[in-house]
Amino acid sequence: MEKIFSRVNPDVLLVIINRFDTIADERRDLTPAEEFLQVSCFKMNKGKTFKAHKHLKQTRVTTITQESFVVMRGKIKTIVYDLDDIVIAEPILNAGDCVITLYGGHNYLGLEDGTIIYEHKTGPYCGVEKDKTYIDQGENNAI
Repeated sequence: MEKIFSRVNPDVLLVIINRFDTIADERRDLTPAEEFLQVSCFKMNKGKTFKAHKHLKQTRVTTITQESFVVMRGKIKTIVYDLDDIVIAEPILNAGDCVITLYGGHNYLGLEDGTIIYEHKTGPYCGVEKDKTYIDQGENNAI
């Protein structure tokens, strides 16, 4: 698991990247328990199961949208922006890899035709006007 922390505020975890080839048999929580988006991974071999369950309704308050991308096929470049909107990292993700964006900004660039992504994010979605602001991608943002 790779963690990218802010240079502006080193206590802020911006992004987590989990590589497909690091997924183990035992469940591993990828995100800290206090974050809004909870992501875990594990292998499910034949016959593996867990107790059937459903989740209880409860009121939760989220103050930011967090999201994850799972590359199903192909390859992408993840462009990670720090809290001050300056590019801090540009990791490449391959099929099976997962990127979790907690804070800061981000962009993705497809590197192969036919790349397929699953995106997961906290909700509910309230529209572009209430959900996001755009980052100037001028020359000063290069790492």
